[in-house]
Amino acid sequence: MTKNSNPPHDTASLNEDGRPQISQNPDIRYLGKMLGDVIRAYGGEKLYRQTEYIRSSSVDRRRKGSSVEDVDHGLGALSLDDTLDFTRGFMLFSILANLAEDRQGVAKEKGASVAEALEILRANGVSEDEVNKTLGNSLIAPVLTAHPTEVRRKSIIDHKSRIAELMAMRDAGLAETPSGDTIENAIFRQIALLWQTRPLRREKLRVTDEIDNARSSMEQVFLTALPKLYARWENDLGFRPTSFLRLGSWIGGDRDGNPFVGADSLQYAISRNGASALRYYMDFIHHLGSELSISSEQTDIPQEVLDLAENSGDNATSRADEPYRRALSGIYARISATYIDLVGESPPRPSTIKAPKYDAPEDLRADLVIIASGLRQGGEGALASGGALGRMIRAVETFGFHLATLDLRQNSDVHEELVAELLNIAGVEKDYKSLDEDARVKLLLNELSNNRPLSDGWHEYSEKTSHELAIIRAAAHAHAQFGPQCITTYVISQTQSVSDLLEVYLMLKEAGLYRVDSNGNASAGIMVVPLFETVGDLKNAPDTMTNFFAIEKMKHLAEVRGYQEVMIGYSDSNKDGGYLTSTWELYEASLALAPVFKDAGIAMQLFHGRGGAVGRGGGSAFGAIQAQPHGTVQGRIRITEQGEVIAAKYGSVDNAVASLETMTSATMLASLQEIKISPADLEKYSAAMTTLSASAFHAYRDLVYNHDGFKDFFRQMTPIAEISGLKIGSRPASRKTGGRIQDLRAIPWVFSWAQARVMLPGWYGVGQALDEFEDKALLKDMAQNWPFFETILSNMEMVLAKSDMRIASHYSQLVEDKALSSELFGRINDGWHKSRDGLLEATGQNWLLEKNQSLFNSIELRLPYIEPLNLLQVELMKRHRSGENDPKVRDGISLTINAIATALRNSG
Repeated sequence: MTKNSNPPHDTASLNEDGRPQISQNPDIRYLGKMLGDVIRAYGGEKLYRQTEYIRSSSVDRRRKGSSVEDVDHGLGALSLDDTLDFTRGFMLFSILANLAEDRQGVAKEKGASVAEALEILRANGVSEDEVNKTLGNSLIAPVLTAHPTEVRRKSIIDHKSRIAELMAMRDAGLAETPSGDTIENAIFRQIALLWQTRPLRREKLRVTDEIDNARSSMEQVFLTALPKLYARWENDLGFRPTSFLRLGSWIGGDRDGNPFVGADSLQYAISRNGASALRYYMDFIHHLGSELSISSEQTDIPQEVLDLAENSGDNATSRADEPYRRALSGIYARISATYIDLVGESPPRPSTIKAPKYDAPEDLRADLVIIASGLRQGGEGALASGGALGRMIRAVETFGFHLATLDLRQNSDVHEELVAELLNIAGVEKDYKSLDEDARVKLLLNELSNNRPLSDGWHEYSEKTSHELAIIRAAAHAHAQFGPQCITTYVISQTQSVSDLLEVYLMLKEAGLYRVDSNGNASAGIMVVPLFETVGDLKNAPDTMTNFFAIEKMKHLAEVRGYQEVMIGYSDSNKDGGYLTSTWELYEASLALAPVFKDAGIAMQLFHGRGGAVGRGGGSAFGAIQAQPHGTVQGRIRITEQGEVIAAKYGSVDNAVASLETMTSATMLASLQEIKISPADLEKYSAAMTTLSASAFHAYRDLVYNHDGFKDFFRQMTPIAEISGLKIGSRPASRKTGGRIQDLRAIPWVFSWAQARVMLPGWYGVGQALDEFEDKALLKDMAQNWPFFETILSNMEMVLAKSDMRIASHYSQLVEDKALSSELFGRINDGWHKSRDGLLEATGQNWLLEKNQSLFNSIELRLPYIEPLNLLQVELMKRHRSGENDPKVRDGISLTINAIATALRNSG
């Protein structure tokens, strides 16, 4: 461990290994004690004492810095039944610890609120007009995906949410709940229910389950959080910004590697999401109508409101002098009719008034504006204050009738096969797949110059082609019903060339979503977006987009739209080239794309495909956005939110508000703040990163792809086989059969290494690069003065702190070939120590997270609870792999995976 001359901590507060003792959150102490009482009451005294012995032994070992092997954890005394109960108890502690930390909100970083960002921008000479103009052209969107790293059942999450609500009441000084229970008894009851709730799913998640789970979050959190944020920003900004913050989703439209997503799931997602938005509007109008008892006998009513009331269809004599109520009855009736038309069923509280449906959200908004304008008149607008109606208008602007914009996504290989089949059957080209790129582009552009469909109703197409065409037609139907905002984007995985984009426009043409007019100008209801994922694809991205904009029809589409989106993938680029190379290539690709778009006169919108784990682009969203190359954000950014991160960042309205404001303020600063690094320094830093990246890439590829035994080592050391059998998502673990690392999805790749406490995708190769780099002073300079490099090291530091090579060594013993295990684990262990030591030297620290006490506390608190779970997991995997078929062994493995993931949090 490197040492500085002036350690910042009093030695009396240090553990025996020289690191500071943790300070525990009082909420964690309170909830932990409550959990202990529940275990004693429902699990019995024996289980309580066993659990407490294991916990205290593990805590003591970490405090003293003893070896894992030198401590009796008490695990050998557990029967299989005891093991399941003990694991459940530790998992619940992690859930409660997560809850306590989430209640503190997102860690504040300077500038992480819009008000603070405005102060920084004003201090830098940025005018309010510039801010207003930027926000007027902005789009900021978290995009929820169904990637399977959220291992908890929804029932578990619901109980956790109720405990959070009760803790908020306790904070407010309440002694009782509204129903009369004491707060303490109510919390105990919820924890007892958690203890008695089955933690594992019995059935594999279906796509419809994933849709419903996400919709529940959108309904309970986002519908309230986004309008609440806008109301705050109006005060901070001094003007009403456009509705630039939107919500996106992949769930029901992303079928890359998931054969269970089809036209039916697309229709289900659109319909259910729309139903949630419309129910929210109806509930709001119902409550507002009960409040607005304004009588025309007591005050003057604007004519527009009177007209709205007269045409409402509400002829009740009891409300004859209450035009606002009558107007709102008519609005409610029209929303009810819209619900019936779009959703295909009656709403929970249908209107008794016959009224026409709203054709578009803008029509509903117009009626609400009439009500709001009327309330502003008289009394200095006092009745319009309070913002409720303003928030409703904002909700309609933001969520429309669709709630969240649903993206389509599919792999370019699938598109190639589909287009080849269509062209062959239509008699246009028998062997499209044999054509080179130039010939493909010429052929596709010829087909895109007319509106003639290639498919017909009498030919029999392959199952895959029929499946994909049905999805495109379902998207066109959704547009006709819910409006074009319900689906705006089609993402192409593994984009490598311009023909990959043109193929999708050809597919869209089959459903009328791409058309050309009499002048040959093209229009498209859905934007086709390339996803550049591998290191090679990222390097080729500027050339691909240059060639794309060189096509007049394609450039015209972007000009009409006003921008073109490009998605960059963190997961597959990391799996392909390692953490450092992936991060640098993403940076370089973003930077290289900017002049391509500038020369074309098209605004660039980057879509960042980030996961929860650092190996998949995870870490601080604020830091990540701030670290983007200057000039690449431009007020427009979309970011995927995946797995367990959704519950962590958006599990409550307060957390969602904090997370969304952080994303917005970071985007404002990244778009408008002047770069603080001189061109000379930036050139020097970039050259250093190129050298570091090349070194890290060589080390990573040499281990993962150039060693014949690595595939078997990985599959035997980690619980990848056991994870593949978990019922935590609808998507298969691999794109193809055969077991190659190349075909394995990035999520199980990262998730498996996290379970084994190696976290290899988040650091491997960096240590070798830092060790070989000669100019250590330059590394320190970069760590202190370059936000990009600072973010790289900060994210890696978190991963290194969560990993444990002593625990990982127990997993390495699962590898059958002991010589292979010794060789490869030795390389991994050496790489970890080099990564840690190099990071500490560059950042000037004595230990990991020395400069981030809150994160140090959070991780250190959890590690004593994870360690016994890892040791149990290894033992259960040994038994299972040796042929033991007891279902409790399989359940125990699944439960430890669940518990470890919960404790590690951003592990996938």
